[in-house]
Amino acid sequence: MSGDVAMRALGDNFPVPTFDDPAWVTPKPLSQAMVAIVTSAAIHTTDDERFAPGDTGFRYVPRAARDLVLGHWSPNFDRTGFALDLNVVFPIDRLEELAADGTIGSVAPRHVAFAGNQPDDVATIIHDTGPAAAAELKADGVDIVLLTPV
Repeated sequence: MSGDVAMRALGDNFPVPTFDDPAWVTPKPLSQAMVAIVTSAAIHTTDDERFAPGDTGFRYVPRAARDLVLGHWSPNFDRTGFALDLNVVFPIDRLEELAADGTIGSVAPRHVAFAGNQPDDVATIIHDTGPAAAAELKADGVDIVLLTPV
C-alpha cells in the first residue's frame, strides 16, 4: 500500500466532532469584508523566531511580506510548490487580486501562521494560542479568515 493510500485510510477512521449548538454569525458581504489568512504551514519572516517541533505558538505575517520561510518540518511535506509560488500555502497575492477587483473588501494588515504538524496534544492551540490569535485578528477588524491547512 502506498504512503498516500495508507494516510487516506488512516484519516478515514478519525472521529469527527459534532456540536449540539455550534456558534455561528452571519458575516457581512464579502465585498465589504476584511480577510486574513491563517495557515498551518509554519511560515514566518526571516527576522522571526523559527518554529520548533511541538511549538504551539504563532507568528504574525505582515501583509506586505513575501520573503517568507517555510518552517513546516515534516519529512512528508513536499516544499516544491512553496519554492515555486508562495501562494500555494499562503495565497496572499490571490487575496490582493480579490480586493483589487472588489470581490472582498480588503486584505488584513497581518496574518497568522501556526505549525500544523503537531506531534502531541494540541490543547494549548485550542484553548490558548488559537483564541489569542483570533482575538488579535478581530482587534484588527478582520471579518473572515481563509484557513490554509498544510
